[in-house]
Amino acid sequence: MASDKLILRALAGETLPTPPIWMMRQAGRYLPEYKATRAKAGDFLSLCYNPELAAEVTLQPIRRYGFDAAILFADILLVPQALGADLWFVTGEGPRLSTITDARGLEALKPASEIHDHLAPVYETVGILAKQLPKETTLIGFAGAPWTVATYMIAGQGTPDQAPAHLLKQENRPVFDALMERITEATIAYLSAQIEAGAEVVKLFDSWAGSLQGADFERYSLAPMQAITAAVKKAHPGVPVIAFPRGAGERFAGAHAAIGADCIALDDGVDAAWAAQHVQPAGCVQGNLASRHMVTGGDDLVRETRGIVDALSGGPHIFNLGHGITPDADPANVQLMIDTVRKG
Repeated sequence: MASDKLILRALAGETLPTPPIWMMRQAGRYLPEYKATRAKAGDFLSLCYNPELAAEVTLQPIRRYGFDAAILFADILLVPQALGADLWFVTGEGPRLSTITDARGLEALKPASEIHDHLAPVYETVGILAKQLPKETTLIGFAGAPWTVATYMIAGQGTPDQAPAHLLKQENRPVFDALMERITEATIAYLSAQIEAGAEVVKLFDSWAGSLQGADFERYSLAPMQAITAAVKKAHPGVPVIAFPRGAGERFAGAHAAIGADCIALDDGVDAAWAAQHVQPAGCVQGNLASRHMVTGGDDLVRETRGIVDALSGGPHIFNLGHGITPDADPANVQLMIDTVRKG
């Protein structure tokens, strides 16, 4: 039952005595069992598209730590690949994609309605997890938000300032807008299929939202996430949505209403006490311990964790990091964080 799941209770607006907890990138390279499974798969993309192994790495941190939620193991760039972009990963450097920089590249992409055959293994992973997760554990599906996905599709890789996407936005607004619309349509279809396969919550990651300034922040970060949230909720009433406009700063205030999300995930660039005053009154918040504490541990980890829990104790809160855990994190520090949240 939904009422047995702490994450769903927090997302519904309930203030719990102890916040539920999960961690971005909790299935990842900091865990030795993940490394062993990835080696079995052969490479990262093969792992993403192997339902049995993708489900296994999703379950590993649940077995080890008992997190209140599992998040589907996948990657935000599977959607561009499903739309027809070439995608590969360079060891030590990250993803590479074929680029969309003009109308010809845009026209070569598939319609959003044709992504599902390519993404069928992901939906199969969701189905496996829905059956195998403990009854108290919430299953979270996810996708990249359109702006962030577009930055990769335009540049062909991650960039420090998303300059290629900003340039296309300035120089060829029709192509840029059409690309954003295609990604938005595909993301609605992708998240809806995850929900139909068994996801109980979905999250939108706008990792590069902070590089959008002025009206562009509303137009290209908030508005696409609002469109996706509205469409998902219309098709699947009652399924909560978490939105993460990373780097938004003071613009986190008002994000619940602007997006229509049930929860706003906070990065570690905002103070939890500020968020309690300016963001949490509108609904559940998630976050926001700095990921570096998973590397350094010790008294600083305990103090910062307690500070966040205390600051956000007056409203609905899901404890999480302010960004994904890094490969150099110590698994023992993750346990220390969990113990601090749950035992005080």
